[in-house]
Amino acid sequence: MTVLDKIPRFFSRQVIFTISVLIIFFINVEQSYAEEFTINIPFGAFNPELNTPAEVWYDPPELTVKVGDTVTWYNDDREGHTVTSGNGAGRFDWMGSKNLGESDGIFDSGRFMPDESWSYTFEEEGSFNYFCVIHPWMEGIVFVDPFIPDYPHDATGKQVEFPILLITPDNSVEINFSWEPKIIKTHEKVNFIYRFYDAQTDQPLRKLEYDIAIIQNGIELYRDKNAVSQAGGDYRQWIFEEPGSVLIKIRDIRSFGKVAETTIDLSGSSVARLGDFSAVVYENTEQTKTVDKIVQPRQTVQFYYEIAVAIIAVPAIMLLAIIIYMKYKGA
Repeated sequence: MTVLDKIPRFFSRQVIFTISVLIIFFINVEQSYAEEFTINIPFGAFNPELNTPAEVWYDPPELTVKVGDTVTWYNDDREGHTVTSGNGAGRFDWMGSKNLGESDGIFDSGRFMPDESWSYTFEEEGSFNYFCVIHPWMEGIVFVDPFIPDYPHDATGKQVEFPILLITPDNSVEINFSWEPKIIKTHEKVNFIYRFYDAQTDQPLRKLEYDIAIIQNGIELYRDKNAVSQAGGDYRQWIFEEPGSVLIKIRDIRSFGKVAETTIDLSGSSVARLGDFSAVVYENTEQTKTVDKIVQPRQTVQFYYEIAVAIIAVPAIMLLAIIIYMKYKGA
């Protein structure tokens, strides 16, 4: 085999190695936010009389985790146990009755013996009761909260950097968009902040007219069909009562009569001058009701040329009429 014959094999190995490293890297990045928790099954759990009055069959009996976290149960008792989702029989209800608990089928460890363990990763939020089918008085519960990233992201979970830069499909206007706070929660005020620029020269544009709407879970919550951009940028405040995905739609960016301060011609069709921005609203576990008030920006009063003429002309005509009347009366 010549050196030339070895080159493709060498490079193929390098490619395979590189791909493997990248796969491992992305898997680690994906799982870097997940945590692991442990619950012990203490000695004496097999006999309720040995665990009275503490009645801690699983230690801790209540645990709060986030979506994506893994919980591992360790059997420190002298008999086998199960971790089965559902409702157990309770401390005394199992005695002399046929109530041995009822599984809901979400997860089941099967029997695992002393010094063994079993793990489960929670992929959905909610409350999960569980018990031991062998010893139905043994009960525990896991509360799973939604995973909330500590960085701004769109409705797909993709991380974004502020300001988000978007150029309209007609390549005329650039929209800079952000929100504060960066993690949106229910019952807390959020400011959606944005500004318009000339996409070619990067010069700020103001006194433009546009439509803006806030939509959550497919329901329109707010719309302003005749918004006017201000110097220094615009904002819209909102307080969300429900969690879920949010879509902010900016449409029909157009010149505001003859007073628009632009470096480009926006007199044509505005159908293609638009932009969509998405975000996620999370359930606020610390604040359960809204106490703030929404305050939308006050739009600067704009005077059309015709209105200005009318304001000046009407009093002038009335004054002229009075003068003519007085002269006629005096004559």
